Amino acid sequence: MAGSTFGNIFRVTTWGESHGKGVGVTVDGCPAGLPLCEADIQEYLDRRKPGQSKFTTARKEGDEVEILSGVFEGQTTGTPISMIVWNKDQRSKDYSTIMNVYRPGHADYTFDQKYGIRDYRGGGRSSARETIARVAAGALACKILKQYGITVTAYVKSIGAIEIDPDRFDLAERDRNKLNMPDAEAAEHASAFLEEMMTQLDSAGGVVECVINGVPAGVGEPVFDKLDARLAGAVMSIGAVKGFEVGDGFAAARALGSSNNDAFRADETGRIYKETNHSGGILGGMSDGSEIVFRAAFKPTPSIAKEQRTVNKAGENVDIVIKGRHDPVVVPRAVVVVESMAALTVLDLLLMNRCARV
Repeated sequence: MAGSTFGNIFRVTTWGESHGKGVGVTVDGCPAGLPLCEADIQEYLDRRKPGQSKFTTARKEGDEVEILSGVFEGQTTGTPISMIVWNKDQRSKDYSTIMNVYRPGHADYTFDQKYGIRDYRGGGRSSARETIARVAAGALACKILKQYGITVTAYVKSIGAIEIDPDRFDLAERDRNKLNMPDAEAAEHASAFLEEMMTQLDSAGGVVECVINGVPAGVGEPVFDKLDARLAGAVMSIGAVKGFEVGDGFAAARALGSSNNDAFRADETGRIYKETNHSGGILGGMSDGSEIVFRAAFKPTPSIAKEQRTVNKAGENVDIVIKGRHDPVVVPRAVVVVESMAALTVLDLLLMNRCARV
């Protein structure tokens, strides 16, 4: 299978299936001498693991990471770092009834058409469980970025039609509620909405917003490797993401140039800054030194317990009810996945930027 490797200098290759023996990642290009232990990675994996609330799958997985290579006496050695999380609570029998049926909203049909064979147990390689590998690599990338003074912070901006209020924004609240919303009131309304969706055997989508601080101006390439293009590709590679925007995004299409342009100013020290940030911190494909802001739109979880119409491999029209353990909404657990893909993108381009000047 092509397409399982991401990055140019900081290269990440993920592997494994939802119901296979485990899921893992190999990271090449990590500098030597970085203090690293499994607890550094586990902190991020704990944020995406299942079974943390009634709004996540009941699959009981500790998602405990093992570092297999690339670390000696608590420091990275400059050689490939390999990490694995073993699958321990897979119930493959839950999927036996749909082994010859194409689930609506899933990759079953396209996988079959491309390869002529598919792992029907939980979606195999197309499962959201593949994001474990991304998060493990992202945790490593975030640790390196912190040494440059760069932070990556994401949160749930909306679930369904319920959106956080900027006047009530409290990042600390994100970690106090199970929906990862930095607005206690919005989280309460969203919880009630999701409970209603569960009683209706349905699911909901949402939006994750991500803010990157500390990126110096000039990171990103001006043509094909634009920072926003690379971020879009990274985030759109996450399963269930169907939309991406930077800064004002689609709202910019309704704006005027006079209001959308960010005016440049210089302070008393000569430091250049922007009065506004409609561009989301990126101009001409390169960071402009201000806060980078983007959003990712996630579709509703396709695995729902309602009866749905579909076809089987024989081309017969059938009705199915999907069994198993599934999230009624994916965005709370996707927050750390978005952070991880953003960190991997910024770090790779930051390392590439070292070749920009003599």
